[in-house]
Amino acid sequence: MPQNIRIAPSILSADFAILGEEVRAIDKAGADYIHIDVMDGHFVPNLTIGPLVVKALRPHSSKIFDVHLMISPVDLFLKDFADAGADIITIHPEAGAHTHRTLQTIKALGKKAGVALNPATPVSAIAHVMDLVDLVLIMTVNPGFGGQSFIPLLDKIRTAKAMIAATGRAIDLEVDGGITPVTARDVITAGADVLVAGTAVFKGGPAQYASAIAALRG
Repeated sequence: MPQNIRIAPSILSADFAILGEEVRAIDKAGADYIHIDVMDGHFVPNLTIGPLVVKALRPHSSKIFDVHLMISPVDLFLKDFADAGADIITIHPEAGAHTHRTLQTIKALGKKAGVALNPATPVSAIAHVMDLVDLVLIMTVNPGFGGQSFIPLLDKIRTAKAMIAATGRAIDLEVDGGITPVTARDVITAGADVLVAGTAVFKGGPAQYASAIAALRG
């Protein structure tokens, strides 16, 4: 089992009326990354936040801002999110015509580059861009909403892990969707080392954040 399991609470499940306080609370509770889901109501059927909110949250935590862009076309907004304080910018291959160029742009902005794979998107879609990738995100729900049930794509996680190992590079393998203390064990065993969790972290309120994060870490 991987030794360095990192937990990335998704602020999609936080209280948006006090978002800065929520980010400070999960930081204090032991979050490793702050996962920020950006949705445009076009690429996915939901509308969340833009770069101005990311910029407003940046002073509230020094933890890694793990920004997942579920927007299309994505290239137009890469610089805005980089300037707002994103540390990792993750895109979907379907969100632009040229994944390789998009990843090059993210790297040129001085940020780490991630690629997210929807449940039906094969791992082979990123076989020829692994030299540019710092994070592979396996979606175990269809993106767009929190609180969905886990799709058991454990074979896909194992395939991605093998592809990462073959590069010899340090690449995060992140899993997002339906992560609970129970499903966390399965995805960690399959090779994941970064777990995104929204409902599982935030549902109990701030007093429970630390215990919820610890339960996911195992």
